[in-house]
Amino acid sequence: MRVFTALTLIFIIGGSLGWCIELIFRRIVHKKWINPGFLVGPCLPLYGIGVILLFSFCLIDFSFIESETLRSIVEVLLLTIALTLVEYITGLIFIKGLKVKLWDYSNRPGNIQGIICPLFTVFWALIAAVYYLFLNDFILRAAEWIDANPIYSFFVGMYFGVFVVDVCYSFHVVTRIRKWASDKKVVVKLEELKFTIRQRAEKLKEKSSFIFPFKGKRDISEELDSCDKASISRSKR
Repeated sequence: MRVFTALTLIFIIGGSLGWCIELIFRRIVHKKWINPGFLVGPCLPLYGIGVILLFSFCLIDFSFIESETLRSIVEVLLLTIALTLVEYITGLIFIKGLKVKLWDYSNRPGNIQGIICPLFTVFWALIAAVYYLFLNDFILRAAEWIDANPIYSFFVGMYFGVFVVDVCYSFHVVTRIRKWASDKKVVVKLEELKFTIRQRAEKLKEKSSFIFPFKGKRDISEELDSCDKASISRSKR
């Protein structure tokens, strides 16, 4: 149970930090305030799983590599490959299984299926290096602190409980999008859809929600029927 609690804490830290990074990135690069990911809460499971992977990977003994510099380079490279694989698998699952694109690198040079590309692999390398050099010890101490103070695991449990509810609600929404997308033989770009809905609400002077973008006056299928081409891409099947 303590191991599970520690891993849950690591997931929360990674998911929450990742959400903040993606939110700020979208604001700076795309000039948009868009709630990143498919969940409504401030957590990106991709980053949460990524940090658990980083944490677990750093427990592996690489002392057989005598040079400390070479050892660090090898570990960061392996961490980068691992994070890129997690990104690719996650993107593929959503596109193939749920007909939803959470991100789209189609316009980036060297991209593979619009899911991964060299530029963002470099970003993963930077994140891996920062984690390896500066954050792993902090995460390790936080996990040990939770282990030594199990009473605080109650709050971790509360967060995880809310997270499970969020996942159930969000998958319900995505399932409705998937049905529409399957009928139309398209893939929906989720964040473009969120932005389109907000723009339309602003034009009609209606309220739009940053947290619940799909809880408007119109049904999701109606929003999808009237969405612009930027929000969808043709399925290659």
